Amino acid sequence: MLIGLVESMQNKVELFEDTKVVEVKIKGEEYEIMTQNGKILTAKYVVLATHYPILNIPGYYFLKMYQSLSYAIGVETTKANFKGMYINSEKPTISFRTAEENKLLIIAGMDHKTGEKKDLSKQYDELIKIAKQIDPSCKVKYKWCTQDCISLDKIPYIGEFSNLMPNIYVGTGYKKWGITSSNVAANIIVDKILGKENPYEEVFTSTRLKPIKNHQEMGNMIKEVVKSLVIEKFKIPEKTLKSIHKEDGKIIEIDGKKVGIYKDKEGILFAVKPVCSHLGCELSWNNLEKTWDCPCHGSRFTYEGKSIYDPSIHDLEIIELE
Repeated sequence: MLIGLVESMQNKVELFEDTKVVEVKIKGEEYEIMTQNGKILTAKYVVLATHYPILNIPGYYFLKMYQSLSYAIGVETTKANFKGMYINSEKPTISFRTAEENKLLIIAGMDHKTGEKKDLSKQYDELIKIAKQIDPSCKVKYKWCTQDCISLDKIPYIGEFSNLMPNIYVGTGYKKWGITSSNVAANIIVDKILGKENPYEEVFTSTRLKPIKNHQEMGNMIKEVVKSLVIEKFKIPEKTLKSIHKEDGKIIEIDGKKVGIYKDKEGILFAVKPVCSHLGCELSWNNLEKTWDCPCHGSRFTYEGKSIYDPSIHDLEIIELE
């Protein structure tokens, strides 16, 4: 798809690969786009197609959106698979579809708020159990997980990023319907840049503050943010390194400071400051994916501290152990 998109541009644009954007600033009637490698670009129009907006202020999307993590397996079956896509109406939500010319059955679901403090080791097992009910002799070929942004009223944010930053546009909060919602976003944003009216833009207005339909969820999100801020960091009891099993991670206290420790299968320790580089929330250990996850806005990091999911754009601070 990307190759076809590039070819359709017929060399009329400049493309920058491996150029991570870390900041966007107003400069006159244009914007300066700062990148991680020090390169600075200028543009009249900017589209934040970064999954979760990397700019915090203005916009304040971190106050009106969270991320949800889902799991999937691809299984080979001995039976003929159904055609189409299906999703249940119960909890947990499970979806079914086929791939590889109907030879592979994909089962996805078991979602939860990213960073939720819970045992995640059985997430794939639950999906495999469902697959075995369909075909006891099926073979699991693939396992993976991913996450998506969800707005508090469950409707994507598409359009102007903020009333204070004209000509910057955003598409986010797709609620795991990215294939369709991204197409809607592309059409609305293109029309906005070209000065055309789009009949659907009002539905998805990204600067909306009301109505927030799910007041309970808003309250829970604010509580989670407050509970996870670094100011609470001294409430965890001291743990010793010996209490950490191989291939597991924990937050412990060393000399009165919190440290996130992961011990690999060889017993080698990896230590990070368990504070999200986005807005400073305390991280949670994901015992299935072996990652440090943020319960506030969904940033995720490897056990070595590398940022792998937005909205964080910086790695974690590494802590040296004696």
